Amino acid sequence: MIIACPHCSKGNRVPVERLNQKPVCGACQRDLLALPINATATNFSELISQTAMPVIVDFWAPWCGPCKMFGPTFQTSAIAHANKVLFIKVNTEAEQGLGAQMNIRSIPTLAGFKDGTEVHRVSGALLPAQLEQLINQLL
Repeated sequence: MIIACPHCSKGNRVPVERLNQKPVCGACQRDLLALPINATATNFSELISQTAMPVIVDFWAPWCGPCKMFGPTFQTSAIAHANKVLFIKVNTEAEQGLGAQMNIRSIPTLAGFKDGTEVHRVSGALLPAQLEQLINQLL
């Protein structure tokens, strides 16, 4: 699968089995999983189903005020839990089919996955402590 580096935006081919091995960017040599991964319809199901790590997905849109306010909280948590939990962002404006497939009715919506199965879903921007509770439930 191709993952765009969250630091330099270069595309990196990462075998799914290496997601659990702290992959680094071939261009800038920084951790590919230290910040949220922007998922598309092309790689979403593979990211969810093929990783052994718990996954938390933020379904958002660029025009959404609460989404913009929650973004830094999500990113801070991604840094704190790097290589323990896979953080993914899905822009529902750009990926409308994926939003419909996942039955996203309001944004922001957070979905937690374990072993490829959705186990938690919360709508609305969370406070840092609430996000931490959700992550602890996944771990």
